[in-house]
Amino acid sequence: MAKAYLLTAYRAINDPAALAEYGKLAATALQAAGGRILARAVPSMVYEAGIKERTVLVEFDNVEQAIAAHDSPAYQEALSALGNTADRDVRIIEGVA
Repeated sequence: MAKAYLLTAYRAINDPAALAEYGKLAATALQAAGGRILARAVPSMVYEAGIKERTVLVEFDNVEQAIAAHDSPAYQEALSALGNTADRDVRIIEGVA
């Protein structure tokens, strides 16, 4: 079974303090659900329509695990802490087997 990845690309961050609180809660929730944070940083370089803003990559054993982690009560609590303080694109994709 192919691994899965939760990819979050931020377009804008309006409240760094709220993002920091979200980050603590989100990391705990995603790791408790089996996620492994592979990258969490501002890109070194962007191309095409890329925005040089925070990007996060979390690996899961499969798509179902990634979806369950995102939909879990603990991660939903983290999202509540984030509120409307960031504009971002979140995707779950299946890895190449």
